[in-house]
Amino acid sequence: VYFVKQRNELMMREKVKVFKALSDANRIRILKMLGIRPLCVCEITEVLQLATSTVSKHLSILRDAGLIVDEKEGKWVNYCINPEQNNTIVMTLTLLVKDWFKDDNKIKEDLRKVKIVDRNVLCKS
Repeated sequence: VYFVKQRNELMMREKVKVFKALSDANRIRILKMLGIRPLCVCEITEVLQLATSTVSKHLSILRDAGLIVDEKEGKWVNYCINPEQNNTIVMTLTLLVKDWFKDDNKIKEDLRKVKIVDRNVLCKS
């Protein structure tokens, strides 16, 4: 009984973590952008017009919830929607987010910017 209770509490915490990750408009915007293509922090920062530290915090929350993953590519770290979602709720919500806010002007503008933002121009070392 104790182990069942512990397992149920753990499952609840994991689900709450996912919903908390989706409870912020900027994180929804990031997920929508990553639905177009993988992006680095500087590209996301440019589109959202937020501080790099703020974007990094949002990305960390999304990654911890299992919604996104990061992959190193040369000098960049690319973020993308998690392609190997083992958690049914994460998989279901990721699919739902793809269809959310299609008529939202801010989302439309973000998606337009994602198509033209260029890391090679933004991230000069």
